[in-house]
Amino acid sequence: MTAPTPRPGIMDIRPYVGGESAIEGVARILKLSSNEGALGPSPKAMAALRAMAPEMHRYPDGGAEQLRKAIAARFGLDASRIVCGAGSDELLGILCRAYAGPGDEVLYSAHGFLMYAIAAKACGATPVTAPEVDLTANVDNLLKAVTPRTRIVFLANPNNPTGTYLPAAEVARLRAGLPAHVLLVIDAAYTEFVTRNDYSSGIELVEAGDNTVVCRTFSKMYALGGLRLGWAYCPENVTGVLNRVRNPFNVGAPALAAGLAAFEDTAYADLCKSHNDYWLPWLSGQVAALGLTVVPSVCNFILVRFPANPGKDAVAADAFLRSRGIIVRAMGGYGLGDCLRITIGTGEENQAVVDTLAEFLRA
Repeated sequence: MTAPTPRPGIMDIRPYVGGESAIEGVARILKLSSNEGALGPSPKAMAALRAMAPEMHRYPDGGAEQLRKAIAARFGLDASRIVCGAGSDELLGILCRAYAGPGDEVLYSAHGFLMYAIAAKACGATPVTAPEVDLTANVDNLLKAVTPRTRIVFLANPNNPTGTYLPAAEVARLRAGLPAHVLLVIDAAYTEFVTRNDYSSGIELVEAGDNTVVCRTFSKMYALGGLRLGWAYCPENVTGVLNRVRNPFNVGAPALAAGLAAFEDTAYADLCKSHNDYWLPWLSGQVAALGLTVVPSVCNFILVRFPANPGKDAVAADAFLRSRGIIVRAMGGYGLGDCLRITIGTGEENQAVVDTLAEFLRA
């Protein structure tokens, strides 16, 4: 007898592993491995979550009507073209299932988010990467990698784990250079942190045609990663596809309630943005002053490159930080084994990272 076998390619998937939250034998942990909001969720979001607890036996609003209307009103969008998901990860996966399959290719930059390859392989498609330049997605290289089999191009802008971004003009050039039948999916998970005059989340490209999607999340700025909530703005034709493929109640009522409250608490979001605006350059400067290379970031994390010297490399630094109860993210899975990604934390946490790295380099 033989056991059931999965489709070809499924067992080639390397399961995604989130940032660790615990170290055996260490009671007090500073978790800076998952780019979670440094200040935690809005108090209003927490209150909304508590208030809906007695209604958890009810099915959620399958259309996320209130949240979609709030998002549309804030950004001047068409609410009927917004689709909510259990985190933007779910939406990325649905897009792959709907538009790619065996024999197709899904393209993204060399150090793009790991979920792109997982989503592609899960639907039988082949993930393809294009070289980056200075750890930044490169439009010319992406266009050169397009083949007749390309169905989707994923662009994380800004990119995780590098923290770099493409200006709006370059993203528009990418869209113009892609065949019309290729879907461009702009993963703008960190857009709320960006303060650059030449940056755009890409909404204008969605409005301009029927082949671009922008995905957003509540996991970063709004600090609701544990509830899983995201949204996509799509052309009408893509919206219709997503609403046919997604589960009818794909976003739980707790996520919808907390998400709406967090979204409407603009004062708290401004506080979180101000916190990051101060501590991102502070941490970048302090770590660089230790003699380490810090990739310029517009997000709520930094990518730090370590020398190849035995005992002073990224692996040794990660182990030393962990010995002090500080968890950051090793980058071997992204082909950046000489780097660590460090989330911007509270002031105390950021200072602890700098002090611990200084101790490590002195040892």
